[in-house]
Amino acid sequence: MSDHDHPDHPHDAPETQDSGSQALAEALRSSFIIVQIAMAALVVIIFAAGFFQVGPQEKAIVLRFGKPQGEGLQMLLGAGLHWSLPYPIDEVVRVPITENQSVRSTVGWYFATPEAELAGTEPAPGPSLDPRMDGYAITADRNIVHVRVTVPYQIIDPRTAIFNFASGTNHEFNLNGISNAVLNAANNALIATAARFNVDDILINERVKFQEAVQERITELADERQLGVSIKPCSVESAPPRQLKDVFAQVASARQNREKLIYEAKGEETRILSQAGAQASSITNAAESARLRYVTAIQSDAEVFTNLLPRYVSNPGLFSQLEVTKAMSVVLANAGEKKYLHTHADGKPVELRLMLNNELQQSKSP
Repeated sequence: MSDHDHPDHPHDAPETQDSGSQALAEALRSSFIIVQIAMAALVVIIFAAGFFQVGPQEKAIVLRFGKPQGEGLQMLLGAGLHWSLPYPIDEVVRVPITENQSVRSTVGWYFATPEAELAGTEPAPGPSLDPRMDGYAITADRNIVHVRVTVPYQIIDPRTAIFNFASGTNHEFNLNGISNAVLNAANNALIATAARFNVDDILINERVKFQEAVQERITELADERQLGVSIKPCSVESAPPRQLKDVFAQVASARQNREKLIYEAKGEETRILSQAGAQASSITNAAESARLRYVTAIQSDAEVFTNLLPRYVSNPGLFSQLEVTKAMSVVLANAGEKKYLHTHADGKPVELRLMLNNELQQSKSP
């Protein structure tokens, strides 16, 4: 065997070391490429994870280490696609702004189970109110009444809602804080306003006015406390104590009868006044017509007399004769016989005397 064929020949060591170094270098090069690809993929994933969508009924604010990004209204992100750094560097808080929220007062109303509320049934009244369960309000005339209000509202200032009342987990805005603030305002306004109205006004006479006063007070409290919400038209319910429901029903019935009688009396009054007015108008019109007729006749006679007066003054005899002739033509228009008497030669009229029997002639018997 030659020296070159021996496996432990010293000339083979460098060649073996070069092959191992080359394999290690290739392995390191491949690992580095894999690391680069993994890092690039990680960067892409982190970058892609930063995109988030804001709905058409939402506003969003990006908090970087708890500090909002932007100033004033610029911090509010509108509907569309946006990007931020991943959590926990950036936190995206969404606020519904166009969706109407609603709360119902928790004071002033008697206790009823959710099932009874849903079914619209009223629980049987006990012998008296139970202050531990039944709510009520005191009116201005020191009566007890049940009242409650449903308050719809809309968030109009997301910054105030988020930084003053936001709470929750999973980076989502929780409406409990702002809802509780609106609920407290509703409870306060309901009890305070009921103390300014009499029980009859709350239940019957001025229900609309009472509702408007409650809503006005809720709006004032929301503005004073800077809740960042807009109060929509409220719905106010009122009811007498269930223990006195029959008594209130009798009072309401008597009031309705009274209103009915007053309405009928006013209707009769209107009818009589209308009839009297029509009669007065008819009499007045008839009198006015008669007055115009008499005045016109007098004016006509006066005009005729005025026109005839110069002719009479110029020749009274001729005028008298003409007027007599005119009158006689009218008088003798239907006469059966007509006789004309001539005057004397001296011009004096002929005197004619006739004996006329005023008694009716008796018809002769057959």
